[in-house]
Amino acid sequence: MSARRRSTARRRPSVRRVASRPRKKKQRHPAAVLIPVALALWMVGRLLDWVAAHPWVVVVALALAVTGGVLWYRHRAAQFLRERESARALRYPVEQLDLLHHRAFEHAVRDLMFRDGCTDAVQVGGAGDHGADVKATDPYGRRWVIQCKHRKAGSAGAAVGTPDLHVLNGTGRPVHRGDVVVLVTNGRFSGPALEFARSQRLHLVDRATLTAWAGGGRPLWELLRAVPPPRGPGPLS
Repeated sequence: MSARRRSTARRRPSVRRVASRPRKKKQRHPAAVLIPVALALWMVGRLLDWVAAHPWVVVVALALAVTGGVLWYRHRAAQFLRERESARALRYPVEQLDLLHHRAFEHAVRDLMFRDGCTDAVQVGGAGDHGADVKATDPYGRRWVIQCKHRKAGSAGAAVGTPDLHVLNGTGRPVHRGDVVVLVTNGRFSGPALEFARSQRLHLVDRATLTAWAGGGRPLWELLRAVPPPRGPGPLS
């Protein structure tokens, strides 16, 4: 190819692409909206006319609704009573608690609070729990905030020290609004932890107290000293 032809090829204008125009949205005809609305209104009118001509239908429907509500309520009440009866028989040997994962230990403490009549007991331990693993309201209206410290080796494990109590003391009442702030362990507490708890009105449940609580039938507030007085009958009592 000669130089002239190569120059002509280079100067050949490029083909311009015509930009596609956006398609206009098709507008719905007013009849496409009005007809379904008119049909629905006509059906509702016919239904109301039929109900007016047969008023007994309303009475039957109301009777069925009331009967269904009563049966559902009775079923829920019976189920709740069965759960309470089953919970009252709950017992945990402390050796069984030693074998639990720390999260399962928290659930066991929750179940024991439920057994004692705290029907709103809930396990809340996890990321961002602010020092609380279990919360509950006892039958006397007192709010319990419980932190759990599980030791695989039981009393032979490391003693629970003041750093754990510092966290609980800083959040138990100001953040969680607890009336009774408790730390439960299947192990033991250090001497400084015992002194700090007494000075800050914190309640400690060590291995011996846990054994009596989990293996017996007495509620925790009967095993602890200087528990705050009742607020009055709780809403869940």
